[in-house]
Amino acid sequence: MASSEGFLTEEQREMFKLATQNAEILSSSPKSPSSLLSDHPLKVPTSGKAPNTGIAVRHVRRTHSGKLGRAKKDGAGGKGTWGKLLDTDGESHIDRKDPNYDSGEEPYQLVGATISDPLDDYKKAVASIIEEYFSTGDVDVAASDLRELGSSEYHPYFIKRLVSMAMDRHDKEKEMASVLLSALYADVISPAQIRDGFVILLESADDLAVDILDAVDILALFLARAVVDDILPPAFLTRAEKTLPKSSNGFQVIQIAEKSYLSAPHHAELVERRWGGSTHITVEEVKKKITDLLREYVESGDTFEACRCIRQLGVSFFHHEVVKRALVLAMEIRTAEPLILKLLKEAAEEGLISSSQMVKGFSRLEESLNDLALDIPSAKALFQVLVPVAISEGWLDASFVKSSGDNGEVPKEDGKIRRYKEEVVTIIHEYFLSDDIPELIRSLEDLGAPEFNPIFMKKLITLAMDRKNREKEMASVLLSALHIEIFSTEDIVNGFVLLLESAEDTALDILDASNELALFLARAVIDDVLAPLNLEEIGSKLAPNCSGSETVRMARSLIAARHAGERLLRCWGGGTGWAVEDAKDKIMKLLEEYESGGVVGEACQCIRDLGMPFFNHEVVKKALVMAMEKKNDRMLDLLQECFNEGLITTNQMTKGFSRIKEGLDDLALDIPNAKEKFSFYLEHAQNKGWLLPVFGEGPIPATGN
Repeated sequence: MASSEGFLTEEQREMFKLATQNAEILSSSPKSPSSLLSDHPLKVPTSGKAPNTGIAVRHVRRTHSGKLGRAKKDGAGGKGTWGKLLDTDGESHIDRKDPNYDSGEEPYQLVGATISDPLDDYKKAVASIIEEYFSTGDVDVAASDLRELGSSEYHPYFIKRLVSMAMDRHDKEKEMASVLLSALYADVISPAQIRDGFVILLESADDLAVDILDAVDILALFLARAVVDDILPPAFLTRAEKTLPKSSNGFQVIQIAEKSYLSAPHHAELVERRWGGSTHITVEEVKKKITDLLREYVESGDTFEACRCIRQLGVSFFHHEVVKRALVLAMEIRTAEPLILKLLKEAAEEGLISSSQMVKGFSRLEESLNDLALDIPSAKALFQVLVPVAISEGWLDASFVKSSGDNGEVPKEDGKIRRYKEEVVTIIHEYFLSDDIPELIRSLEDLGAPEFNPIFMKKLITLAMDRKNREKEMASVLLSALHIEIFSTEDIVNGFVLLLESAEDTALDILDASNELALFLARAVIDDVLAPLNLEEIGSKLAPNCSGSETVRMARSLIAARHAGERLLRCWGGGTGWAVEDAKDKIMKLLEEYESGGVVGEACQCIRDLGMPFFNHEVVKKALVMAMEKKNDRMLDLLQECFNEGLITTNQMTKGFSRIKEGLDDLALDIPNAKEKFSFYLEHAQNKGWLLPVFGEGPIPATGN
């Protein structure tokens, strides 16, 4: 139904009109709404109602609580209202489906991006290279990948990552890591970066020890291996040690590397083989490979390839053999001499062959010149030409000339010595076959060269070391016999000095030469061929840090061990095999038999038949105790005869008296006058010369009441 009245009242129409006009004013001005309100006062309807601050408001709502509060929704009204006074448009939305859509109208958004650390990226990349290398074992690929990766300034971290990853794996990976480091040295990673990498490893040793139980020992072995492989100088250890706290694991790593690995005799071979490295091949195989690569080099002339092959052998401690064989090849093939000299010079300049190995190679060739001259008559003359050339070009140390002789002249071995060596080798071989000591002694006497006794002894032990335990035992037995018959203690001492001076050369042919020599030396002391003081004399004649000095120390350790006599006597299957108690029973029985009226000669023979010269101090001890108990000084006659025959040595006499002196207090419980009797026996022994002069200087315990 239609109504004559409009939809809005007149008053409402007027308010709507005014609101529209005010909105037009605001929308047409660029000023802010606050300034508009002051510049353009809004119009209000002309009704009888009072305006409220210039704004037309029909209903004023006040709080009845007395609190001043804002209207909800910022005065925009509620449901079904017109909204704010100034809301002329709805909320603007950008529709991407709109044909007029412009991406430039999109609001800007800040997107967070992760900042990449180059070192972290490098570490991740090298980890994958190392993993792949451990899987394939391809050194060339690993070197190529590392070179392509770039970032050479981070190479020290590669070393740390490689070693730390290998430390937590098997020996195979540890060996592979050492081989890779040697291959990368100088070609991909500079020597300075190698040093920096190991410094980082030493500084992080405490952290590594948390995850890897034996990290300190493994890292020490890596450090020693780096020194042996000539990728770290020995001086690095001293410098690094000064920068580390003494309480740190890194400091302990250096200590272990120096004392346990690098100070041991023949440490190079031992360290190289610790993880089953390339040195498991025999010496002969290495020599063959060296010969093959040198001949291939003479044919191709490729110095770089020859150096790579030498490095790949992985036997830096054996490079003197490369030098020796290269020089021999230059003498055999005269046209190859320039190439050989070029190779040796290049290898020396690269640091591939160290100065000491170069000198050693020349020295070994010098020693074999007499034999070499049989095949190459001009060998000595050629050698004398090569030495000054090598020194002038700077790849052979000038000290070699001083050790060889004046003006580089090669010292000639005396013809008499050479003939003597040839003859004694035959005599020794016959002895090993016949086991006839008297015949050997007669043969030596027929030679009439007692001044060469040390040379005979060196030959005897050297030949025995390269044979089975039977020959080693025969050599020790022969030394005892020779010492009694024709060899002086000085001969024995000088013979061992000759052996120990050439220990490093012997080790090249006999793998366990150092331990074998230590056993021979200790056995000589046990057999009374040498006195313990002679070890000091031998050690004083050797260089302080040579392998021979270490062998002497090993011998001392063997002698100081419990039951050393029994063990050393049987080290090669010799000795009687009796237990100590059995030996004591036999000694007691023979002494009782002698005391009851036996003959001195028979008693001496029984002592000799015991075959335990290292245990003769027990004969002395029991003889003295029996003399005290029986109050019969007849035992002194037996000891005198044994001393006269050399059956009981001064060393064993002194040891026997020492045992009595140590147990006098206990002995006095059973023999009240034991101390008086011991004083009498001691004076008698000193007068007869049985004891060392220093014995008895200490006071004898006072007699108890």
